[in-house]
Amino acid sequence: MRENLITKTAQWAMEVVSHYVAEGDTVVDGTMGNGHDTAALARLVGPEGRVLAFDVQEQALRNTTELLKEEEVRLGLKTGALQSRVRLICDSNANLRSYIDGLKPSAVVFNLGYLPGGDKNVTTTADETLRAVTEALDAVKPGGLVAAVMYSGHEQGAAEKEALLAWARELPPKEYHAAYVAMWNQKKNPPELLLVTKK
Repeated sequence: MRENLITKTAQWAMEVVSHYVAEGDTVVDGTMGNGHDTAALARLVGPEGRVLAFDVQEQALRNTTELLKEEEVRLGLKTGALQSRVRLICDSNANLRSYIDGLKPSAVVFNLGYLPGGDKNVTTTADETLRAVTEALDAVKPGGLVAAVMYSGHEQGAAEKEALLAWARELPPKEYHAAYVAMWNQKKNPPELLLVTKK
């Protein structure tokens, strides 16, 4: 039986992303965290593809490296098969354009908030995230996607969500499609999803 994706916002986001990514593509994980999106993207782009993954915390890079190694074992791949597709970058995602070097990603993914299992005081912020999604939307290829999973259950996350939704509402409709998915009948501020495609 298939997973009930409507109850798992981050996995739902990656399912949508998978329809925009082909083998050999370049993609960006703007919020590496513990590496789950990074690993999923590395599988999607295949041996010839490239994943750029960002986080400001060294712990995220260590966690992601370990997860990629575990995934190689789980999938029966040669050591380094997934790691060779991924560039882990310890920097703000707001600086992503300086690392893309003119490449046109097919998708840029953000899973906002704080590092699961890490310091909850270190979070993404509205200002940096707005810079990052603006850079991402400018960089992504025509027909590409920018996806953001938003968490409004903490103060920074609530401000970030409102800023992102205000930004998306102002995007020119002749150039972009923007969709917002909210879990209407769920309590305790469940994750929400913002999707923007470039025409």
